[in-house]
Amino acid sequence: MTKPKKIALLVVLGLFLYLSLYTWNLRTGYLDDLSSRTGLDIAGWVVRPGQWVTSQAVETWERYVYLVGLREENDLLKERVRQLRLEKLKLRERARTASRLETMLGFVAPPDWKASGARVVMHRLGPTAALDTVAIDKGTLNQVFDGQPVACLDGVVGRVLKAGFSNAQVLLLTDPNSRIAVQGDLHRSQGVLVGRGENEPLEVRYMNLNSEIEAGEMLVTSGMAGIFPKGLPVARVTDVRRSDISLFLTIIAKPLVDPAGLEEVLLLTREAAAEEDHAEGE
Repeated sequence: MTKPKKIALLVVLGLFLYLSLYTWNLRTGYLDDLSSRTGLDIAGWVVRPGQWVTSQAVETWERYVYLVGLREENDLLKERVRQLRLEKLKLRERARTASRLETMLGFVAPPDWKASGARVVMHRLGPTAALDTVAIDKGTLNQVFDGQPVACLDGVVGRVLKAGFSNAQVLLLTDPNSRIAVQGDLHRSQGVLVGRGENEPLEVRYMNLNSEIEAGEMLVTSGMAGIFPKGLPVARVTDVRRSDISLFLTIIAKPLVDPAGLEEVLLLTREAAAEEDHAEGE
């Protein structure tokens, strides 16, 4: 059989098969139902990946939005915690300050003297910080004057070196320019306590070689110079040495006050009646 005949035969067979299926489908409707179901499956296969991608995109976006909100909330909580910690530190410092001030209120001034509190606002004043000093928040407007004795609960701090209108400079007992008349609280031997600089021990000068004094004895103000009231604690003797070439003892003492830790001080003022009696006595 030639090739054209084969082709013609195939076309006739195909046409016959098509007409047969068409006629059969008209009677049964099976092919229409099959095509509709197959089309739905194909459409489902096409749509299903799109739905998955959409679902993942929406879920990712919702998660991102949630994380952004969570991060913002976390930042707000961190800021709140920081503020609470700062407030806690402030309250703790206020409590400590209140405790110190309450304790200072229990300070009993020597007879004929009165005390008023002041806050230390600065350490080490003067050109190149040459002087061992502190600054306080009171001045002449608060009746502070040059030479006024300054103390705290532990003992003598020093004296006012220079008073401004609202602040004053206090020369500490550790400064080499400081001179305080003292005596031992046990043997009552007298001398002059001299500073030797920051972080250095104090020295007692002009105490006679035969004076009685011993290590561990407390040194208190003698009141001889008329600046400090008598009996205020100042330092404790740590070493006593005698020399064959000097008429005076070599005495080393440790201050009772730590200048670096000063936050509040007490300004001592002689009361008016006592001031008049003191002036008459001079």
